Amino acid sequence: MSAYDDNESKLLQKVKENPFVPVGMAGFFAIVGYRLMKMKSRGDTKMSVHLIHMRVAAQGFVVGAITLGVMYSMYRDYIVKPKEQQKEVEHK
Repeated sequence: MSAYDDNESKLLQKVKENPFVPVGMAGFFAIVGYRLMKMKSRGDTKMSVHLIHMRVAAQGFVVGAITLGVMYSMYRDYIVKPKEQQKEVEHK
């Protein structure tokens, strides 16, 4: 039996475990789409410079989302769970 036998798909289960992954992906595509639309009005900026700026902005957003995801995961694992375990010990 699989751990994902209920009605939820594997993707939805992973999104619940790591909510910042889809945020990072959505931000990446939003930044790339926005910068591609702005390409017409880039002025006298070289195409390569414009593309480099687009790549750096998109990667920066993804790295920020991953960092927030790791911090959230650490908060959940090292602060929330020990408090819940402490409450369980006190109730016994």
